Amino acid sequence: MGTDERFDGMSAVVTGGASGIGLAVARRILAEGGQVTLWDLDQDRLDSATAELGARCRAERIDVADPSDVERATASTRAATGEIDALICSAGVAGLNALVIDYPVSEWKRVFDINVNGLFYCNRLVARLMKARGYGRIVNVSSIAGKEGNPTASAYSASKAAVIGLTKSLGKELAKDGVTVNAVTPATIETPILAQVSPAHIAYMRSKIPMERFGTVEEAASLICWLASRECSFSTGAVFDLSGGRATY
Repeated sequence: MGTDERFDGMSAVVTGGASGIGLAVARRILAEGGQVTLWDLDQDRLDSATAELGARCRAERIDVADPSDVERATASTRAATGEIDALICSAGVAGLNALVIDYPVSEWKRVFDINVNGLFYCNRLVARLMKARGYGRIVNVSSIAGKEGNPTASAYSASKAAVIGLTKSLGKELAKDGVTVNAVTPATIETPILAQVSPAHIAYMRSKIPMERFGTVEEAASLICWLASRECSFSTGAVFDLSGGRATY
């Protein structure tokens, strides 16, 4: 099977799918024969994305940090598209740049509610459906910050480390059920999330990458779409780096 038909007959859900990495993943899955449902909170971006992507793309406005909203969207998506073959969780926020000793408790909770709790709600519900049918692919977007810990980005770093831990646990739990669960840990990718980050922190992140450039959403989508495809059949509970040489383990 060539990549032009890799997702033929398959249905994918992409959280944070109206922009950035999620949108690039959706474009590629559609180009390779699949259908996609975008889960995103930004209605304007959803409208723009669905207008661009066409008939095989549908949208659900959803707050992933609200478990009842995730349950509603899961049921609605399944009713509209049939089984969910792949779940790509790319929704996330960067959070405030501040020292740990100065970090606002409310901001810490907000970052975790979206980056960790929201991802958990999506994984939990969709994995349940996948296990019942004996097939599925889950890809969680973490970050190199979850491995190394970036200064002044403690909430983001800690939340992305939690994504790695959850992925490894769930991958082991579903290893005999035909469902793979993997994470990707990008270094900085050129996406709208950079607008949430201070220029000084952006410069710091670029200085850590041996290739001396940021990654592209297309490069991220290439790796994620392999992990979300039928081809990924013996990798689970694993972490795949996308760091331009930054990763050391």
